[in-house]
Amino acid sequence: MIEVDSTVLENPSDEDYESAGYDTSTTSLSSSVFQYVFENGRRYHSYYGTDKYNMPTDEKEQDRLDLHHELLRLVWDEKLHEAPLEKPHRILDVGCGTGIWAIDMADKYPMAEIIGTDLSPIQPNWVPTNCVFQVDDAMMDWTFPDNYFDFIHCRNMASGVSNWDHLISEMLRCTAPGGYVELCEGEIKFNCDDGTMAEDNPLKVFVDTLKESMVKSGRIPPDMPFLKRLLEKAGFEDITTFKANEPVGPWPKDPRLKKIGAMQMLHSETLFESYEMAAFTRALDMDVKKAQELCDAGRAANLNKNYHTYSTYNRVYGRKSSGRN
Repeated sequence: MIEVDSTVLENPSDEDYESAGYDTSTTSLSSSVFQYVFENGRRYHSYYGTDKYNMPTDEKEQDRLDLHHELLRLVWDEKLHEAPLEKPHRILDVGCGTGIWAIDMADKYPMAEIIGTDLSPIQPNWVPTNCVFQVDDAMMDWTFPDNYFDFIHCRNMASGVSNWDHLISEMLRCTAPGGYVELCEGEIKFNCDDGTMAEDNPLKVFVDTLKESMVKSGRIPPDMPFLKRLLEKAGFEDITTFKANEPVGPWPKDPRLKKIGAMQMLHSETLFESYEMAAFTRALDMDVKKAQELCDAGRAANLNKNYHTYSTYNRVYGRKSSGRN
């Protein structure tokens, strides 16, 4: 039995909560989602708890997210998704960030309703009429009906996912029979084929430390086998995988990869600080000065033309059985 607050029982002739000392105005309730915390000169999410997400939400980070979106469009030859969609009616973007992918999808599929959800309301107000954004925590039970979406998209969510099984089960429940789910994640790893990345290379030190902080925070650094197993375990069919390489710097000979590397180098100017500062100081209890030194070293290594490194980005999609509800 749920006990009633005694203040609510006072003055029964008054029906509104204001009489009991509660501000229930829309402005008051909605303004709480704009509450943030500031650490090391950056703004972070706090509405659902500071432990939910270790990356900033400020304008500097929003610029990085938008740049990364354009980088991924280049990496994937302008394809916003890999799943073979045919006249979708409803599309969900989980962890939509600035909303840029959802907005592009709204333009691509004007007949569809596009919904983007995120912990923080950092999306623009001026968007296509078929695109809406909602503040929500994907780690909680979803409020969407069963079999509702033709396509559910989830990109760059690894640092915020504390329970992948729950996330995938909600995706499965809310996907319409015959609909698709697509997961898109970069591997927390730098690769090198010519031996120019030593064990003490600041780029390797950075990703190894980042992995450590993720594990300690209850986050799983995803790779392709992990993403594929998630969909297999949930019962998705026709699971298909794709991977692409992102050079760090314009060192490749191939003109397309050189362009990707140049854009990645620009993107990385703020990437290290975004991924590192809160994760290292919170999860690893690292001294701020030490965390900043690792950040600066990684950024400097990123600009070194003698380090021929690259990262791998994965996409995997699966189809919900047409006979499954």
